[in-house]
Amino acid sequence: MARRSKIVSGLLMTGALMVTSLGVGGMALNANAAQETQSSGSTSAAHTSHVMAASTLASAEDPDGDGYIPADPPVTGVEPSTKEPPHRYFHEFQAHCTVTHTRPDDPIVYPGQPGKSHDHTFMGNTTTDANSTTASLDAGSTTCLAPGDKSGYWMPTMLNGDKPVLPVGEQTIYYKAGVTDYTSVRPFPKGLRFVVGSPMQTAQEFRDHRGFVEGWECGTSYFNVDFPKDCPTTADTQLNIRFQAPSCWDGKYLDTPDHKSHMAYPVVVPGTNNNACPADHPVALPMIEFKMAFPVNGDLSQLRLASGPSYSFHYDFFNAWDAPTLKALVDHCVVGGLQCDPRGYDQSHPEAGAALDENYELP
Repeated sequence: MARRSKIVSGLLMTGALMVTSLGVGGMALNANAAQETQSSGSTSAAHTSHVMAASTLASAEDPDGDGYIPADPPVTGVEPSTKEPPHRYFHEFQAHCTVTHTRPDDPIVYPGQPGKSHDHTFMGNTTTDANSTTASLDAGSTTCLAPGDKSGYWMPTMLNGDKPVLPVGEQTIYYKAGVTDYTSVRPFPKGLRFVVGSPMQTAQEFRDHRGFVEGWECGTSYFNVDFPKDCPTTADTQLNIRFQAPSCWDGKYLDTPDHKSHMAYPVVVPGTNNNACPADHPVALPMIEFKMAFPVNGDLSQLRLASGPSYSFHYDFFNAWDAPTLKALVDHCVVGGLQCDPRGYDQSHPEAGAALDENYELP
C-alpha cells in the first residue's frame, strides 16, 4: 500500500492545480494522455478541442479508492511460457453480440458518474451504465449469442454529421491466443476490466499502436488512420475496423488507475519469432479483437467519433462471463488449437465436437 500511496502522492503534487477536481483514475488517464501528446509532438486542432472530463469517484469495487482493484485471489507463481506447442494456425473462438444502447457513460473511466463521458455504443450486457459493477453485470442480461457472456463491451459512438451510426446485427469479437504457446492461455478472471487505446491518442500513436490490425477499411481501401475519403456505395459495403487488445496480465489487479497498466502485449522471445508474455505480466489470457462494421459508405467527409477524429478510436472490456462457460470455450478452442464459432465448434474439425449446445450453453 505504501508504494501506491507514493505514486498517488506524486500525481497529486505534479497535478496540484487539479487536486480539487481530479480523482485517481482521471488523473492517471489525463496525465498519460498529456505525456503521449508531448511525446508525439503533433495533434490535430479538432482533437485538441476534445478534452477528457476529470473523474471524481473511484469504483464501488475499489476497496480504498486508490484506483487499484486487487484480484481475489491473485495469480502467483506463474512464469511466461516460452514453449512451442505443435503448430496450429488457429486457436480462437468468437463472441457474437449486438448493440444494446448508447449513453455518455463509462463505468471503468468514470464509475458512478453518469453523463460524464463522451457518448459510447454498448454491446453485450443490456444494463451497462456508469454504475455497473461485476455484480450488476452478473445480474443483467445479454445480447450475445452465448447467455453466459454478460460482459460489457463498448466504444465511442460514430456520428455522420450529428446522426449516430450504429453497427447493425451481430458484431464479431474474437478471443484468440496472443502468445505462441496457445496451451498456456487461461480464462479472464471475473471482473477484469481495461481500456484499449485512448481517446487522446494522436494519429501516429493510433497507427503505431500494438493493437492496430488493418485500421479503418472500406471496399479496397485498407490500413487507414483517417476514415477513407470515399467508400463504394454498394448495398453490402460498410466501414470496418479491427483492433486487438493486450493479452498478458500481471495477475495482481483487475484494474489500475490508468486502466491499462495491469495488462500488456506479448513480446518477442529473443532469438526467435515466437511471442510470450513479459516477465512483469506473466499470465497469458485470451487476446480480444474487435471486428466492427458500421453501416455507412459513399461520402464519409462528415464522419467522426464522439471521442474525436477517426484515430481516437478505443474500446473498453469488462469481463462478466459465466466462469465455467468461458473456461469451456478457452480450453476447447484456444488451448485446443481450433477455429471456433460462438458455440465452440470448428467446421474443419467436426470430430472435436462443440463446447456449447445448440442454445450456446454448457451441455
